Amino acid sequence: MPVTPMPPTESLGIPETELIATGAACTAREIAQQPRMLERTHALVSALHARLQAFVAPVTGNPRARVILTGAGTSSYIGQCLAPVLDRSLAARVDAVPTTDLVSAPRLYLDADQPLLLVSFGRSGNSPESIAAMELAESLVADVRHLVVTCNPAGALSRAPVATAMTLQLPEETHDASFAMTSSFSCMMYATLAALGGAGTMDARIGPIARATQSTISGAHAPLGELAACGYDRVAYLGSGVLQGLAREAALKLGELTNGAVATCFDSPLGFRHGPKTFITARTLVMVFVSNDPLTRRYDHDLIDELRCDGRAAGVIEVTAQPRRADPDTIAVSGMAGAADVDLLWPFVVVAQLYAFEASRALGLSPDNPNTQGLVNRVVQGVRLYAPTA
Repeated sequence: MPVTPMPPTESLGIPETELIATGAACTAREIAQQPRMLERTHALVSALHARLQAFVAPVTGNPRARVILTGAGTSSYIGQCLAPVLDRSLAARVDAVPTTDLVSAPRLYLDADQPLLLVSFGRSGNSPESIAAMELAESLVADVRHLVVTCNPAGALSRAPVATAMTLQLPEETHDASFAMTSSFSCMMYATLAALGGAGTMDARIGPIARATQSTISGAHAPLGELAACGYDRVAYLGSGVLQGLAREAALKLGELTNGAVATCFDSPLGFRHGPKTFITARTLVMVFVSNDPLTRRYDHDLIDELRCDGRAAGVIEVTAQPRRADPDTIAVSGMAGAADVDLLWPFVVVAQLYAFEASRALGLSPDNPNTQGLVNRVVQGVRLYAPTA
């Protein structure tokens, strides 16, 4: 007879009984499972490599064509993280355009005569804007293909009635049950990079990425918990290049899991000086995701040093794969000192997730469902869709 697996006794080092009692079990499990889910996602995309390349190549290899990476909320930030990298590696132009922008102003973003690959992200695949974006692309673009990257096989996105589509169905466990997206974000992002950047290019990178993500979860959780207990009421997340998209996701994650009790903002280190720096108060934490690129890193370090010298912020945290020193204000990611910035997305994002998780718990909220008033929902509600005018 098959052996029934025993339920986990803990996640993130916290007893399961405590997590269940405080409404945190799903979020904790979904953060903790990411290294394993990334490896499974890599295997899945690798097995589909030939089919994927045959499907996307007519667009991605065409310099007159366009790839749009789209989704709503956290799903849209996948595109913002990946678009700069993919635009450099593919012949086609690559842009990140949220479904919320595509639906509200489609003619600004869709060109009837430009071949298009619309890459749609959806944890549930049931956001109304996601289906509407696909339908608009079908009606307004003569030559369009759809690559659907989703965590829910029963979602409307993967069943949309479009002529030319392929679905990347991720492991069932990535269909996060918690309110905020964690493993769904990281795995949809990985699947897309592997699918469009070429799964073979990721074979040597998945191991270091998964190991660094695991070691960051294990090593950074306790200090991030202590940081969250300090009760900062504002947090600014900063990152350059692909890490600016990550900063935006980090800001949303904290806002979601603290039910808006902690004010957040995001920017690039260089951009932060141009006005947004006024966000800083004596109860503000600044977290900077530091680039591995030698030029970019110098700008990141300058801003960190400036903020520490100013002494106006309550704390300035340096998240880096190349630590300058060992101190409580540095969160070091191991084994990635020579990695491209895009590979830092996964170990860096768990830093943001863990901080948001612990900040939620410190406020006495349930990370699995921080907004009990129903003002926001796991799948957005209340959206009315309109046909575009002629």
